Amino acid sequence: MTDDRGKSPTRGTVLVVDDEDGVRASVRAILEETCDVLEAESGAQALEVLGAHEVDLVMLDQRMPGEAGIDVLPRIKAVDPSTVVVIATAVRDLRTAVEALKRGAYDYLTKPFEVDDILMLAQRALEKRALEREVLGLRSALAGGGADAGTPGAFAGMVGRHPEMVRIYQLVTQIAATPATALITGESGTGKELVARAIHQRSERSGQPFVAVNVAALPDTLIEAELFGHEKGAFTGAHARRLGKFELAHGGTVFLDEIGCLRLDLQAKLLRALQEREIERLGGTRPVSLDVRILAATNVNLKAAVRAHAFREDLYYRLNVVPIHVPPLRERREDIVLLVEHFVRKIARECRREVRGVSAGALEVLTRYDWPGNVRELENVIHRAIVLARGPVIQLQDVPLDVALPETGSRLAEDTGLPLREACEQFERQYVLRVLEGVQWNVSRAGRLLGVHRNTVLAKLSGWGIQRPAGPEGRSLSL
Repeated sequence: MTDDRGKSPTRGTVLVVDDEDGVRASVRAILEETCDVLEAESGAQALEVLGAHEVDLVMLDQRMPGEAGIDVLPRIKAVDPSTVVVIATAVRDLRTAVEALKRGAYDYLTKPFEVDDILMLAQRALEKRALEREVLGLRSALAGGGADAGTPGAFAGMVGRHPEMVRIYQLVTQIAATPATALITGESGTGKELVARAIHQRSERSGQPFVAVNVAALPDTLIEAELFGHEKGAFTGAHARRLGKFELAHGGTVFLDEIGCLRLDLQAKLLRALQEREIERLGGTRPVSLDVRILAATNVNLKAAVRAHAFREDLYYRLNVVPIHVPPLRERREDIVLLVEHFVRKIARECRREVRGVSAGALEVLTRYDWPGNVRELENVIHRAIVLARGPVIQLQDVPLDVALPETGSRLAEDTGLPLREACEQFERQYVLRVLEGVQWNVSRAGRLLGVHRNTVLAKLSGWGIQRPAGPEGRSLSL
């Protein structure tokens, strides 16, 4: 066979492994307009095909003469771990399905196949492979800027391939070599400190201290002494001289997080430190020279604070030499998958848990959630799921209810007077709707995922007064 590894990525390749000629012919007829379809009659022949062709999706029959499909599965994944494999079986056997998923199968189908099921699987497999190619290309492109080895789309601890994240990587690389002050803005949990650390690590000060100060966490009575230090006897309890954060960062970088919380009188002292490159300890009588770079971050609108006379205008312009805005996670949803994979690897290693991935159902709800706490909240949820996971794959039940079903979860948590029957019905309704949305309203496939007959799903929709969408975007859906 000829090797086609240089083929165009615009058409995917599907390998149908089945000993029945009719099954292979049916799948070919369904997919041949959009995919290149290869065939094999046995596991051994499938491995030969995989050795010569790059395959995106393998539809693998469970019951074949010789080696069963579930036994061939690990050998297929050994050839190319990124190949999507779907087990096909004529008998709905939950035990076989679970075992197939454990061995690396993406999903399973029950014969006879439905056209929509096959088309959907092929589409998802091609999207998955295209994403992997894009990630590999981004990793290569970022390599010169310090991409983190082993983490797709990563840069100095930040993970993402969204255009805004790539722009941030470029900005960090450009300004790190200069002494410019930067103001990093963004919602809480977006990773503003990571941006500051990246600037420091790529600057000529990288061998010196990086001192982070959360201004909002310091009591008003201590903040001046924490930042600028104090002399012995400056106040009650000051039994000895103490250096402040600025002096501790000598030669390096001071990162002032939540700078918008700084008192107006201390804003004046910070402005002097920026202008004169010197500070004065509390209770001191002489200035102390500074050699630090100052980076600041805020999750509030400092321009509005200036207009409200809550923040000094001259200090704002001193800090905002290079503005860097970190977008919230809901505005770069395509990065959620990369972040999930990154946190699973990182946290599983730290917690010494044998968790290697996330199920399709769990990944769907993670990508749909708005993440008001941004990357920090996502990391917390993955940490919790890994601790609670009962197997090597995080399942939907391992995801907190308020993330899996945010509307129902919040109501159930707050409305303690809701009757049990009504609460269960609300949960069931939201869950069934999410499953249906996840399979583009293919009722038969939703029924298989829910473990009920398609007529049961239709009956529930009728009882809830919900109509199936007339179009692909579901605009006629009646709730």
